[in-house]
Amino acid sequence: MQPNHRRCVTCRKVAHRNQLLRIVRTYPAGTIQFGHGMGRSAYLCPQLDCVSLAHKKNRLGRSLKAPIPESIYDEIHQQIQQSKIFSEQTQ
Repeated sequence: MQPNHRRCVTCRKVAHRNQLLRIVRTYPAGTIQFGHGMGRSAYLCPQLDCVSLAHKKNRLGRSLKAPIPESIYDEIHQQIQQSKIFSEQTQ
């Protein structure tokens, strides 16, 4: 894998880390955050299919070795919706 490339935990697609959504289990607190923080990270494609499958099969929880609160999935869905609205406005 090339430097600065990461793999989606759901579809296994490899992309530059700026093109993926980052979920972090912070160190040392162990809290789960969306998009920022220092600690163990997992990445998702910015597609609703990948997010819903990751939620259904608990792929983020297994990858981060921690339970994922529903609020994180809500934040991810909002981020995807905002990015779709922004991309539609620029076209």
